Amino acid sequence: MINVGIVGSTGRVGGLLIDNLKNDADARVSAVHVFDDLEKELGKDVLITNSMNELLENCDLVIDFSAPVATEELLESALKNPKPLVIATTGFTVHQQNLLTEASKEMPILYSSNMSVGIALLKQLVEKVSATLEDFDIEIVEQHHKHKVDAPSGTALTLGEFAAKGRGLDLDAVRVSGRDGQIGARTKDEIAVMALRGGDIVGRHTVGFYNDGEFLELNHTATSRDTFSKGAIRAGKWLVSQDKGLYSINDCLGI
Repeated sequence: MINVGIVGSTGRVGGLLIDNLKNDADARVSAVHVFDDLEKELGKDVLITNSMNELLENCDLVIDFSAPVATEELLESALKNPKPLVIATTGFTVHQQNLLTEASKEMPILYSSNMSVGIALLKQLVEKVSATLEDFDIEIVEQHHKHKVDAPSGTALTLGEFAAKGRGLDLDAVRVSGRDGQIGARTKDEIAVMALRGGDIVGRHTVGFYNDGEFLELNHTATSRDTFSKGAIRAGKWLVSQDKGLYSINDCLGI
């Protein structure tokens, strides 16, 4: 039985992780990290703590759906007590990204901005289509609920990176995330990554390839956050038997 520690336990996906692990045959919640009140009921043997060190001492694996500041604290603590980490937090600073890379030299870390199987496959499709339809303009649109705090989404940026990779481009050099006023004609290499926010949209990502006379759109829609929590649990079960290093959800799925 894998003892799982959860960071971000009071969030939407954190709550689903608790629910999904209640009846799991291979893993159980052993500890949860909290910043505020936890509304979920837990077994008496589950540790509830605001200490990352205590969390790490009481689990075999950590699944993190939190905020960048919490993930940073987790990584710093894990450097002193390495454990397999599944990290799905987005919106990292350059320092936090570098810290994640350094920590992966001491423990296995699976980082993905999206834990769904569909998005994992979509990334591969986007890279291939981008390379094949080299004369097509690329526009990415993501839609999320009104409470999401970062924009564009980490998933949209990842899709942009795969689109850029298909053409040998650096996304940071060609990305456009807003248009307003007399901006002139679209440049050939630019890749737009636009964000929409409203209501309770779980997540929708569209990567469009547009040319004169035709266009192709690849779309993924998440209808339930269960796809993220169950995907993270699947990833965690795989990660506990891996050597130290930085992995993606595609490594877990073998695609």
